[in-house]
Amino acid sequence: MYTEIGSNKTKSIFLIFGFIGFVLGLGWLLSYVFDNSVIFPIAVVIALVQAFVSYFYADSIALAASGAEEAPRKEPFMDLHRVVENLAITAGVPKPRVYVITDASPNAFATGRDPQHAAVAITTGLLDRLEKPELEGVIAHELSHVGNYDIRVMTIVVVLVGVVSLLSDFFLRSLWWGGGRSRRDNNGGDNGQLMLILGIVALVLAPLAAGLIQLAVSRKREYLADASGALLTRYPEGLARALEKIAKDPNQLQHLSSATNHLYIEDPIKNRQSWFASLFSTHPPIEDRIKRLREMTSHS
Repeated sequence: MYTEIGSNKTKSIFLIFGFIGFVLGLGWLLSYVFDNSVIFPIAVVIALVQAFVSYFYADSIALAASGAEEAPRKEPFMDLHRVVENLAITAGVPKPRVYVITDASPNAFATGRDPQHAAVAITTGLLDRLEKPELEGVIAHELSHVGNYDIRVMTIVVVLVGVVSLLSDFFLRSLWWGGGRSRRDNNGGDNGQLMLILGIVALVLAPLAAGLIQLAVSRKREYLADASGALLTRYPEGLARALEKIAKDPNQLQHLSSATNHLYIEDPIKNRQSWFASLFSTHPPIEDRIKRLREMTSHS
């Protein structure tokens, strides 16, 4: 686990610089396609600003996008605060800020750039449905994301996916209205046509590439957080039962966003029926996660 924590810190740095490079490359290609030298410096500014924002403010963006509000330290949230505080002491991390999402669908997530700037958000549906050992399992899972530095990598992805999607949509609309004709018309040859086609392909595939990065950083971290969370409570069955209740609940989360879905303890998009749809899920199969947790119980 300590190796994985160090790896997460390193990957977060590579992710930021990789994102900057991705936006710069897209900016250069678009400046060629649109025959406009202003696009590239704009891409440079966007890349630098978004890298700064993703590191320092992505947690606030994720909380706002989910409709989370900070839970006051009074009833009916006192028990929640006590659970978070006790488990944070056990995990050896500062107590994160506690947020509540008014939503009937049971779910939760953690966000922030490090344990000193972390927050956990829990839906009211989760608080209503889970017994205390189950709630402790969920909170331990989220605190494991904090302690393992998963939240830094996962939170950066929120901004990464969002900005790439916005850039792609903006320039595709510009191409649709004829914004990319100048380079093609000036060149009048195969090279101009080829670059125009490459530009369109890049714009179409950019959100997909960002989404694949999102999947890559999510699935492995869920297994790790399940295991380390179960070790934290010494009761894997609590988290296993919580995951069962979350999976069986029919309510759909109201504040859905492709940029934040990977943060939740379980995929907030219900009823992914097809194999192809599940391939693009941000989470590993919940049945497999429950099985692994119960194997921990049987081996203890």
